[in-house]
Amino acid sequence: MEKKANFTHLREDGSLHMVDVGAKVPTERVAIAKGEVVFPQEIFAQVQSGNVPKGDFLACARVAGILGAKKTAELIPLCHPLSLSQVQIDFQFIPERSVLEITAEVKTVAQTGVEMEALTAVALSALTIYDMCKALHKGIKINNIRLVYKRGGKSGEITLE
Repeated sequence: MEKKANFTHLREDGSLHMVDVGAKVPTERVAIAKGEVVFPQEIFAQVQSGNVPKGDFLACARVAGILGAKKTAELIPLCHPLSLSQVQIDFQFIPERSVLEITAEVKTVAQTGVEMEALTAVALSALTIYDMCKALHKGIKINNIRLVYKRGGKSGEITLE
């Protein structure tokens, strides 16, 4: 007999529900996610210099990422609303690939993890960068949004990079 996977967001009848985490002990939780904004080569130097018509796109993207992390439970139906203790958004230009790498680190002390908050922070930062830079070129791409690290809870520490 084949063993069925235990999907915690499904009831016996197959309908969705929000998992009850009330009995879990709050622990420190950390999640780091990354993503890339890939620019056409012909505009990369201009973007890297910050010479973008809409202004300081990195500052705007950082604020958008922070807001995205804070509002994740409003955007993802089965996420628990969490009190976040830190959201940090960092950017790194990678000239040899015409890439701007986004890294979001999110922390909390809670009964459930902050992976979705970190991923949402990266996605909103990337979308904001696209919006602020699209006047330069429509060929900007958003790629490779992924979880690279998490710590806390029963699964402990996981590095995925």
